[in-house]
Amino acid sequence: MSESSTSGDARAANGGDGAVARAEPDGFARRSLLRRLMDVVALPSSRGNIQDRAIAGDLLLEILLESDVAARELCARRLQEMSQAPKRLLRFLAMDVPRVAQLILADNRAFDDADLCHIVANGSTPHRVAVANRRDIGPAVASAIAETGDVIAMKALLDNTQSRLSDRAVELMVSASRDAPALPPLLINREEVRPAHALAMFWWSAAAERKQILLRFSAERTLLIDMCGDIFRYSSEGLDPVVRKALQVIERRQRDRSAIDRSPHESLEAALEAAAVSGLSPEAVLDIAALSGVKAATADRIFQDVGGEGLAVLCKATGLKRPYLRLMWMALRRDEHGPDFTRVSEVYETIAVAKAQTVLRYWNWSLSSAFSPEIIAGDDSEEGPTGFGRELRALARRS
Repeated sequence: MSESSTSGDARAANGGDGAVARAEPDGFARRSLLRRLMDVVALPSSRGNIQDRAIAGDLLLEILLESDVAARELCARRLQEMSQAPKRLLRFLAMDVPRVAQLILADNRAFDDADLCHIVANGSTPHRVAVANRRDIGPAVASAIAETGDVIAMKALLDNTQSRLSDRAVELMVSASRDAPALPPLLINREEVRPAHALAMFWWSAAAERKQILLRFSAERTLLIDMCGDIFRYSSEGLDPVVRKALQVIERRQRDRSAIDRSPHESLEAALEAAAVSGLSPEAVLDIAALSGVKAATADRIFQDVGGEGLAVLCKATGLKRPYLRLMWMALRRDEHGPDFTRVSEVYETIAVAKAQTVLRYWNWSLSSAFSPEIIAGDDSEEGPTGFGRELRALARRS
């Protein structure tokens, strides 16, 4: 037997070819070291010291950087509830592929708001949804989620009844809801939503949400009227325009009696009767708006709204009887025998006069208020809500 054969038999007895023999021990060593380091990192604080766990975490992170997804998933499963594991290691796993990140983000309490905001800003939709589904999400993280504009993540946040929303987060989500029909039904059930948010969102909400908004977020202004009643006596003495504008939201009277002197009609009812026959021209809209005590842009928005619930609010707020709601519907050349008119009539019957006035006045006030540009931006554009918005403004300037 030759020397080479003897050497080959010896190599075979020791595990075969040298390269193959080294591959398996190296893979075994890496897996073994990975598990040992996970054991150290996962030790409770009562065992071992923080320095040892920190060093183990650094070594484990270095190995995971060169490992496959299966190894990183194994580590995430082991550490998913270990809040005392090194933060850098946990952040690395939280930014991994979704199936790994979701494990570590679900329940691990090690992450503070700064960590979660970073993950939200730099992760993908699955990362944001995992954060949004966590217990006790605070206002800072809610704002970070809303700022991404990620509708799926915002929906998960609103579905999470344990999340706490900042006012900034609500404003951003209300603005986003204009193009996301899934958000309004969730937003209007949140206790953080205020009348300003809901009444702005009314215009792009579905019929069911509109009815809920009118029932939940309208008010009778009783407290405001009682507390500010003594200021109304100054209303004819050259009030500061800002004060006058605020009082127009609070006062009891809705119709503008002085507008009759400028109108070709003797009353709001007469103006509607004429419009039912001849239709709603820009001049008719301007006249009805003035008699109703609202801006032409407010009336135009109500008349052009597809749903029509705003018409019920306008009629109830101005004290118009139910037949005039039908006349207004006819002036718009809509089907008075269809289901839409039935639905709008139900809104008219449901809402109280004082509450309808509050809603109408808030809409009217918000068109020129400084409140929340994210919510009202784009509603009062150069052309206005309709094709004759520019003409309405020109008529208003000449009046």
